Amino acid sequence: MKTIRTILCCCGSGLGSSMIVSMNTERALSSLGINGVSVDHTTVSEVNVNSADLFVVGKDLGYVFKDYPRVIVLDELMNMNELTAKLKDQFTA
Repeated sequence: MKTIRTILCCCGSGLGSSMIVSMNTERALSSLGINGVSVDHTTVSEVNVNSADLFVVGKDLGYVFKDYPRVIVLDELMNMNELTAKLKDQFTA
């Protein structure tokens, strides 16, 4: 499986929730001791399957990414425990 070097957090407008999730993703990666990963945020309409190695989205947008190879779908956008656990799974898979 391809090494994760880029993560994109996506939401409907690319500003509010995706920005918060990207900051939380950076915190979670740091707490896991994972370095060298670029994290950014954008609107769902500006991405394609090649835009990043891993995508993080809320469950409301999970259907948009159903055919993407690596996606974290969050049930609760602000739940750090859920995000950290799902990131850990991606990096240990």
